[in-house]
Amino acid sequence: MNYRRVFSLVTATLAAAALVAACSSGESHSSMSDTSKQTIPESANFNATDVGFAQGMIPHHAQAVEMADLALEKSTNADVLALAKQIKASQNPEIQTMSGWLQSWGQKVPSTDSMSGSGHDMTDMGGMMMDGMMTEADMKKLESSSGTAFDRLWMELMIQHHEGAVRMSEDELKDGKNPDVKALAQTIVTSQQAEISTMNSLLSKLPS
Repeated sequence: MNYRRVFSLVTATLAAAALVAACSSGESHSSMSDTSKQTIPESANFNATDVGFAQGMIPHHAQAVEMADLALEKSTNADVLALAKQIKASQNPEIQTMSGWLQSWGQKVPSTDSMSGSGHDMTDMGGMMMDGMMTEADMKKLESSSGTAFDRLWMELMIQHHEGAVRMSEDELKDGKNPDVKALAQTIVTSQQAEISTMNSLLSKLPS
């Protein structure tokens, strides 16, 4: 399996998601806010922040699942394998939940299908949508690593990835409207901060 294919996740959709999220950022984006108001009625039980959070977190989670799959194939460290399984078990259902919300709201659902031949660097998409995501160079380096070096790099990159998800979730908690979306954001903050602590502890115990 070529894990670099994750970087081809519907870049046009992700750019649109970043634009939707920007619509709720204040007076300096009044023209975008006007567009958002036309798209999302004030009576709706969700706002542009909720939409942007879901549209950004779906590919963010999808990359974490790809990273977990890579760990399950390459690592022999019991702790890393347990973490990878835990990440898949929690984030795959969350992807489905967020996709369901977007469908029910009549909003675009980002694809999580891997497609070959992209070469896009996800960090170039800008904004909170890509916060903490691995670059293509990161993925190449991870794929070429093995043994303890792989375990160390995998956890370092996953910590960065989790920290990005926490920041995205904190933005949702601050500016979101839908209580279910905000509840998921809080779950992500709590669970991923705990996993960050676990990985930091494991990193300190890895042989140099």
